Amino acid sequence: MTDPQSAATRSLAQVEESTRHLLHTVAELKPAALVEPSALPGWTRGHVLAHLARNADSLVNLLTGARTGTDIPQYTSGEARDRDIERDAPRPLEVQLDDLRASHERFAEAAALLAPEDWAASVRHRFGYVFPAHGIPAKRVVELEFHHVDLDAGYTPAHWPESFAVAQFRRLAANLADDAGLPAVSLAAEDTGDRAVIGSGTPALTVEGPVRALTAWLSGRSDGTGLRRTPDTALPPLPPMG
Repeated sequence: MTDPQSAATRSLAQVEESTRHLLHTVAELKPAALVEPSALPGWTRGHVLAHLARNADSLVNLLTGARTGTDIPQYTSGEARDRDIERDAPRPLEVQLDDLRASHERFAEAAALLAPEDWAASVRHRFGYVFPAHGIPAKRVVELEFHHVDLDAGYTPAHWPESFAVAQFRRLAANLADDAGLPAVSLAAEDTGDRAVIGSGTPALTVEGPVRALTAWLSGRSDGTGLRRTPDTALPPLPPMG
């Protein structure tokens, strides 16, 4: 059985490491780069950074709810979330950097206030599902690592920590298992030994490669170029990452 506090502590350490790498990347950007397109359709790099800062604050709401035993929404509303990102996206580089640092500090401070038993509390994600509070830091890692790649500023899936890539490979593959709209594909991570089958039916295609490359494809961060396919046919289109 997972110990809630231990799980949270491990993920919080990764939040610190992922944030450090992100801040380094952003500090190396030229000011004009923030208005250039990111790897996410319709978003500039400024949008990605604004989203990361506001996401940290939204998770502070969940941490506070876990500590106080109250149902605090992650965001006031979906519309407010989108407005805040649009509002903050055009800000200058130094303002974005300061906001990333400050929002991370608020997140870390809120996490430090939780007692061991608070990490077992249930909180509600903005999409409506309920999950244990010890999963909040892990969700922050997901935001940091995927969106760091989305910045399209030199940080690639090859830079992902192996533990992150493995965890996301398993999560994303599980989400696509038995998907009736997807032909069955057998996946094999040659470096970690992880295996999975996505889609429905009997697999007629096997896709092999490093776990980071497989996770990049499953998450929409790669078109799958470089993955070995048996037989050598086109990869099926995947639904958006869930």
